[in-house]
Amino acid sequence: MVHSSAIDDKVLMKSDGMPTYHLANVVDDHLMEITHVIRGEEWLPSAPLHVLLYTYFGWEKTMPTFAHLPLLLKPEGNGKLSKRDADSGGFPIFPMDWLDPSSGQKSIGFKEEGYLPAALVNFLVFLGWNPGTEQEIFSMAELVQAFSLERIGKAGAKFDIAKAKWFNEQYIKVTDSNVLAIELQARANENDINLDHPKALAITELFKDRVTFVKDIFTEASFLFHTPNKYDENSIGKWNTEASAILATYATQLATVQNFEVEELKTLLFSTCETTGVKMGKVMAPFRLA
Repeated sequence: MVHSSAIDDKVLMKSDGMPTYHLANVVDDHLMEITHVIRGEEWLPSAPLHVLLYTYFGWEKTMPTFAHLPLLLKPEGNGKLSKRDADSGGFPIFPMDWLDPSSGQKSIGFKEEGYLPAALVNFLVFLGWNPGTEQEIFSMAELVQAFSLERIGKAGAKFDIAKAKWFNEQYIKVTDSNVLAIELQARANENDINLDHPKALAITELFKDRVTFVKDIFTEASFLFHTPNKYDENSIGKWNTEASAILATYATQLATVQNFEVEELKTLLFSTCETTGVKMGKVMAPFRLA
């Protein structure tokens, strides 16, 4: 409860006849039959005034339920999150790219950065709320059932963008590979690479468990689209004459392999080493370089 003596006088109507936020907000919410008003905790001091206005207008029976959310804090946890913090940190806080009309500065958006809608919802709902269980991945239907205002905490919530990325990774893993393959094909076409759907699907299946964003599949699979034109020069020191001889033999044998599958190719390499008496430890680094 808040005693009326603790509420200062507010201007409700300006001299030019325009209502201030406090009056317009209450009237608009009443006319729109708003049932719940959920705002940041910085609006707590205004809540008693709004309750009084509903009472004075005789709208007590239709007064909405008021709830206040904890502040979103910087990733380090020290202070309220701002647009400037996001821009300097290189992470989004806007749903989509936003261009400041006064400065012309662009702020990146979650959509353009590559966050899946369901992953973003899952991330946002955990900012200040928890289900009281160990479960972290929720479908929208599950959230509707589990969410309650009573489980919103009072402490500020750190805007941990690393956690947002983690949610995105989890949702990519369970997304239909055919859907991801279509996106991969589109990105390949943008780079003048002709990629049919079966091949795109195979590449997607190979990389979907290893990426943070869908766009990363194309980047990570670049070696499948372009002939390598450089190598790690530090690894050349691991090259040796024994490995060179074995790899030359192995290359000849590969030309005769009918069933070009991982296990058969692995068995062939191991048997080649065994036949020549050279340990795999001497061959693996040169093999990767080759």
